[in-house]
Parts: sequence; C-alpha cells; structure tokens
Amino acid sequence: MTISYQWLLEYLPEAVSVEKLSTILTSIGLEVEAVEPMEAIKGSLNGLVIGEVLTCEKHPNADKLSKTTVNIGGAEPLKIVCGAPNVAAGQKVLVATVGTTIYPTDGEPMTMKKAKIRGEESEGMICAEDEIGLGNSHAGIIILPETAIPGTPAQEYFKIPKPDYVIHIGLTPNRSDAMSHIGVARDVCAYLTHHTGTHHSVQIPAFELPSKSEATRNIPVHVIAEDACPLYIGLSISGIRVGSSPEWMQQRLKTIGVRAINNVVDITNYVLHEYGQPLHAFDADKIAGQQIQVRFEPSGTKFTALDDKEITLQDHDLMICDAQGGMCIAGVYGGKHSGVGDATTSIFLESAYFKPMFVRRTSMHHGLRTDAATHFEKGVDIQNVLPALQRAAALIADICGGTITSDLISVQSGTIAPVYVSVSYAYIHKLSGKQYAEKDIQTILIALGFEITEHTDAGLVVKVPTNKTDVTQPADIVEEILRIDGLDNIEIPNRLNISLMKAMPHDRDLKDYAATLLTNAGFQEIVTNSIVNSKYYPERTDLVKMLNSLSAELDVMRPMMLESGLDVVAYNCNRKNSDLLLYEFGKVYSAVNGKYTEQEQLAMWVTGNVQGEQWNSDAETSDIYYLKGIMMNLLAKNSIEGVQISYEQNESGQVVIWKWKNQNLCTMMSVAAQKLQDFGIKQTVYYAQIDWAVWVKACRAGSIKYEEIPKFPAVKRDLAIVLDKNVGYEQVQKITQQQKIQPLQSFDLFDIFDLFRGLFNI
Repeated sequence: MTISYQWLLEYLPEAVSVEKLSTILTSIGLEVEAVEPMEAIKGSLNGLVIGEVLTCEKHPNADKLSKTTVNIGGAEPLKIVCGAPNVAAGQKVLVATVGTTIYPTDGEPMTMKKAKIRGEESEGMICAEDEIGLGNSHAGIIILPETAIPGTPAQEYFKIPKPDYVIHIGLTPNRSDAMSHIGVARDVCAYLTHHTGTHHSVQIPAFELPSKSEATRNIPVHVIAEDACPLYIGLSISGIRVGSSPEWMQQRLKTIGVRAINNVVDITNYVLHEYGQPLHAFDADKIAGQQIQVRFEPSGTKFTALDDKEITLQDHDLMICDAQGGMCIAGVYGGKHSGVGDATTSIFLESAYFKPMFVRRTSMHHGLRTDAATHFEKGVDIQNVLPALQRAAALIADICGGTITSDLISVQSGTIAPVYVSVSYAYIHKLSGKQYAEKDIQTILIALGFEITEHTDAGLVVKVPTNKTDVTQPADIVEEILRIDGLDNIEIPNRLNISLMKAMPHDRDLKDYAATLLTNAGFQEIVTNSIVNSKYYPERTDLVKMLNSLSAELDVMRPMMLESGLDVVAYNCNRKNSDLLLYEFGKVYSAVNGKYTEQEQLAMWVTGNVQGEQWNSDAETSDIYYLKGIMMNLLAKNSIEGVQISYEQNESGQVVIWKWKNQNLCTMMSVAAQKLQDFGIKQTVYYAQIDWAVWVKACRAGSIKYEEIPKFPAVKRDLAIVLDKNVGYEQVQKITQQQKIQPLQSFDLFDIFDLFRGLFNI
C-alpha cells in the first residue's frame, strides 16, 4: 500500500517529519518498506522568483547578448546578462537567483553562480521554459502577464504543489482499518497520544453538503440479496459538468499510483483512499427504468465491463442492476453501459457495505483485482458508508457543480453486530511480557476508538470499533496495545524459559534420509505448484477442480506430479540448462464418486547427461537404467525387503514397476513423446514416482541385519544360460531368489548373447 506524506499531514493535528513518521509507522506495525520523493516539477521551482526587467541594452562585447537590470523585490536590482532575442524592458520574467539549482527538461541540473560574461557581471539568469522544466520551448524567455508581482516566488505564482513523498507500507492482510489515509492517521494519533501525554485526534476534513433542490430524481433501490448487502445508500446529483479534475487532486492520485480519469471518477477514487470506503457513480440517465436492484443474476448471464471485456456471471456474483440487467459487479467492477462519460450531466452516487465473502469470491473467480474489491474483501467500516458518500457529494458539488435532486436513499437490510472482548490485566502482562499501567492501557484503547464498557481491578470489557474487523479475542487487544506502545519497548529478560516439544511428522526422518541420498547422487530438490492446467489431462474424469481459480491456466489440483516437474524441465531446457536430475516431495489429488483423496509421492525426473564430457572420457547420457540404479540404491539403503519387480510396455516404451506386498511402491518410465511435445521439450525425460505411504510402511517393516565378515575371500562365477527369448530376466531373478542358496551373496545380469546371431556371425 502507498500513501502520500503531504496528504497524510492534513489529518494530523501537528506536522511530523517524514523521517519520524517512517519510524512511527514501522513501530506500530505499518512497516515502511521505502520512501520515495515525488515532485510535480523537478526541483519545484525552488529559488526562482518573478522579476521585472527595468533596463535592457546591447552587450558591448557580443552582438547576441543583452545587459539588463531586473527588479526581484529586493533593495537593489540584479545585473543579468541575457542571450534571449525577445528580452525587453518592462517585461515580467522568471529569474533564477544566485545559489538556485535549475532542472532543465533535458540535461543535467545546474546551480547559478555569479559570473562574468564577455567582461560584464551577471547575477543570475532570466529563464526559458525548457531551462526550468516547465516545457520544451527554447525560442525565448518566459514573459509573464503584467499583473505578476516582482519578488513573488515562482512556486507560489504557478501554484506548484509542495514536494511530496510516496510512503510504501508493507500492510498485513488483517489491517483493513489502515487501508486509507485517515486510517493511518488514526494509528499515528494514537501513538502520539500515548507517547506525548497530549491528546491527538484525527483532523477529519470539514465540508458542506451541496444544496438540495426539489426531489425530482428519486431513484428507488431494492436490496433483494439482503444477506450480501446489509446497507446501501444512494444520492442523485444533477447539473454536473464532467471534465478534468483539479491539478491538486490529480497530483495526489498520481502520487499513490492512481491514474486520473475525469473529475467524478477521480473524486470517488480520492474518497476511497481518504476514508477507505469504495464508491461508485452511475450515469443516472442510463439507469433503465429509473430503479436499482441489488441481486444475484442467473448463472451464465453475460456482463460487459468497463474495459469491453465480456464476463460470464455465476449465480453467486452480486450485481447492481437496473430494469434491463446488470450495471455493475457489486464492489468489484463497473459496467460499460452505465459509466460516467464526458456527456454525463446527472449521476447516481452509490455507497454500500457488501459482505467480504461475496466480493472476494467474485473477484478471485473472475480475476478482477480492483482497489474496491481489495477493500471490500478485507472488510470496510460500515460507519463510514454515509460520511464517505457525503464527502464525495460535497467534492462533486464544489468541483463539478450541480445540486442534489433526490432524498438520501438508505436501505438497511441487516446490521453488523458489535463485538465485545473481555481481557484481564494479568493476561495482558502474560502475553506481552510487560507490566503496563492500567491508565496506559485505557489511553491506548480509547485513542484507537475502543469503548470501555466495563472496568474492574482485574480487567476490562471493550466494545470494538467497527473499523477493527480483525479484533475478536483478548490476544488481539494485547496486539493493539503492543503496537501503539512499540515492540521495541518490551524489555528482553536475561533468562528465557521455554519447553521444547518434538512434534515432527512420523515420516520426517525418512524424508530427510531420502533427500540426503538423492542430493548426494547429484539430484536437486524442486517445489512446484499443486494447481495445474486441466488441458494436460483431457481424458481424466477424476480431476479435483478449483471453485475459485485465479486463472484459466491454473484450474485443477494435480492428479500426477509428472506435469508440474516437466514445467521445470522445460523452463531449464529453454535456458540451455539441459542436464537435469530433479526430485520433489509433493501431493496428488483425485475425486471419485464425490470422494476426494490426497496422496503423497516422491517424484524424480532425469534428462540429459548424468556425466559431462571430460578430457579422458565421453559424456554419459542418462537412460532408464540409470534411474533404475538410483531406485535400487534407495531400496537397499532403506533396508526394504520383499520387493517384486515387473516390466510392462506402453506408448512411451518400457515401464518398470516395484511392488511391496502387492502394493505399488514405485513406477518408472520414459515420458511419452507427445507429452514432451506438449511442454516443448526436445530431449528424452525419464520419470519415477514413489507412493510415499507404501514406502514408509516398507521402511518401517525392514530391519538391518549385522553378520560377521567372511573369513574367506569371495568367489565370483560366470554362469551362461540358454533360454527361450520369451523368458525375461525377472523370471530368472525370481527363481534364483526362491532357491535361497546359502553361500550365494548376490547375483546380477552382466551380458546378453544372441546364440543364433553368434553362430552365424550375423
């Protein structure tokens, strides 16, 4: 969130330097991340004054220069050598005095000094507009009207706004009360009240409501969705003129990063960032049937937004409608056909309280992250709904003209129940670690707007102000006290007593061990998004779909880890990092007959070379047997016994499956060519996934056995067996294991010889 320093000062009873303000804001939990200077014109014309050219004569030593004397309101006129062709006696001009730094439109800043130009003394400069950043013209000096008074500061004459600062605040999501300049000022005043002992209160701007003519434009409002909109207030204003908003308002909005549109829209944005209450203005002449309904439209209804984007509504999208349909997505986005334009002369001004749940659901589903939605979804202050409307109406009357032509239309279909919190002084001390005086506690809470309804020697009961949507329990009260007092004021004791608890997942040790083994083998761990694109699974019917997806590309929970890892492989390959050994612990999801399942897996991806080219050896390319070797090492290191291995074929090639007690322990394969093409990967990728729940059971069931080291050296034997081509190695392996030959320590396949080809030398 960003705020304007000069804007904020308007609500404080006394000026606070930007440095001190930054310290205060950070102390009270509104962490200042950056402070940036902001000027309407570079240098703000500081040091420049209005001057009157008293005399002007040709320079004795230069044909294109003139000697002038200029009155700038001082005791003596200045002697200035000027090179402008249009300078003449009697003119009112802009003068940069000695010591003034000017900031040209193009080029580097320059500081004025006394100088001799072709032998004549010069005590400043008469300026052209490009020399001081007021424009691009260099045809001659700026000539001001005769009414300009010599000695007047240029900043005052041109009404240049004071230099401002943009304060960037890292606002936490729970602090909806501080999402406005008045909200921030409230916290600052509470801090100053507590730390100075003098009461400071927010200076709410004074304004007068516009005059009211006859109620000729009462537009009735019907709130049908009462649960979603407890309060709706509106007002008709006629005879307005839509145009540009004043320079001061445009500058303030620009400071906080809001683009100026027109005076009516700018005023609603200004009040939003002043009070924290979103507003919306409709062109009253475009309201069909001259009536408004707050309701839900049927699912599938089309709505055209301000940016011409057509939106398909859901049946839980709250809408502001006229007789023909939706005019605005309530609290989120305006419609094209009801917006204020250059031809608008009458408006209906809306201020309402929409419940956060409805606004957030709609905003997230359609990806419409507007300022209004951000405020509503965190909870606005229902007590600000009317004052914000009145403030905007007053500004519109002052800036746009017009009169009120309706009664104040207020529809209240519900209330926000007040929150009461009981907290004891002992609890405050226990949680904060500081023994606060009762008076200090009460001072802080009252300064923040809390109402103390009960008070005893043991504690108190407070009524929470409506702007504090996050305060619901005693711990929240302690947080408010800590914030305003300052966390730095909590003394750290010399001794800390803590209880250590071992509350780790039962499989944490196995995860750490597996991760260590893979990392030692050259693998790198990745963490990918569990939300993926449904287009990768066109034939699957068990997908878990997102109800409030942020985008069309991320709309389902992943049923496999393969695709999220391929995203990482593609990203790296596109950046010439094509030799990859990756692993990830993650979860996959499925939905069958309305029942959702969540399964944890360990996945591995191997592609490219596993060993780079060396001076004495060629590069070693990865293959499925390399990944199989990694898997066999994991099994051996985790003492998993009784595993059966089988081989299958699919469209991508061979699939290797390990089973433990008839449960799938691991599946390994070469990724199908079509799948690689979908991700734009042009090299082979090998993939393995371990069912982590089965893996944990197998690891816990295994045991490490210790045997005496043999006294005699091992004897190695080669055994050649002639078999039918249909007999696979796994069958030989299975039979050999069943024999349980006592002296046999290990066996492995080391060569394959085709007898037919060997005999006939084919």
